[in-house]
Amino acid sequence: MVLTTYGRSSGFCIDPIEKKPLNHFYPGTPVLSFGTAGCNLTCKFCQNWDISKSREFDKLQAEATPEMIARACVQAKCKSVAFTYNDPVIFLEYAVDVAKACRAHGIKTVAVTAGYIHAEARKEFFAHMDAANVDLKSFREEFYHTLCSAHLNDVLETLVYLKHQTNVWFEITDLLIPGENDGADEIDEMTKWVVRELGVDVPMHFSAFHPDWKMQDKPRTPAQTLIRAREIALANGVRYAYTGNVHHEEGDTTYCHNCGAVLIKRDWYELSEWHLDHDGHCLSCGTKCAGCFDGPAGSWGRKRVPLRFK
Repeated sequence: MVLTTYGRSSGFCIDPIEKKPLNHFYPGTPVLSFGTAGCNLTCKFCQNWDISKSREFDKLQAEATPEMIARACVQAKCKSVAFTYNDPVIFLEYAVDVAKACRAHGIKTVAVTAGYIHAEARKEFFAHMDAANVDLKSFREEFYHTLCSAHLNDVLETLVYLKHQTNVWFEITDLLIPGENDGADEIDEMTKWVVRELGVDVPMHFSAFHPDWKMQDKPRTPAQTLIRAREIALANGVRYAYTGNVHHEEGDTTYCHNCGAVLIKRDWYELSEWHLDHDGHCLSCGTKCAGCFDGPAGSWGRKRVPLRFK
């Protein structure tokens, strides 16, 4: 088998790390994001369908070698590189080689993935990742089978693997679709499973759906649905729960789980307050905030800077 997308990308862009979304992985820092084309799932609600459903090479730019990408990260002063836009498990060889090149330059690696990957490939892939955001699309097998051509248990196995057999920092995103996976009972069951199997420190992002691809008959997710999901997660013991794709100050903010103080206040992707010491302890009570921190907050903000390799 030959990976025909090796060295070719559907686009490069410098984003805020919070856009991945990762709220506890070097907050405020820039990340060089890129993907290729295609996907191993068939999600009818795909928000990047023009890339993930593409089988055409005109979606791909000119070649960019792993070393070229690593040098671009260094020149742009990016803290990390993210494999995103389409699932990196389908361009594993390219992602791994880029990760090796970036690590040689002190650049961190981030996988934005659905977590649907065979056990053996899972070991190889995540051995080279520093962080991940995993889409937990639903807590029902029927949803995965009907809307994604995948299986729930394989994704749960990936999450358990990340927690108990790696040092990868990871956060979970749940895209809530009206009438499909936004029921209170399902969210209750999912968040209880996260606390029981993964622990209380794994951040969860409840994100708003917008009509796209083959689900344009569904309405946008109301902000109140995301707020309710966040409240259920917090009530079940999740320490860090967020709302995404809506402007909700409380749902954007990181709080100390011990004393309740504001640790990181956000306005979309802009950090407006920072109350942590250099390695992530609350300035009010000294309790450690789970995540990866290194000195003061980054100042990248909400900028989005496209790059093109020549």
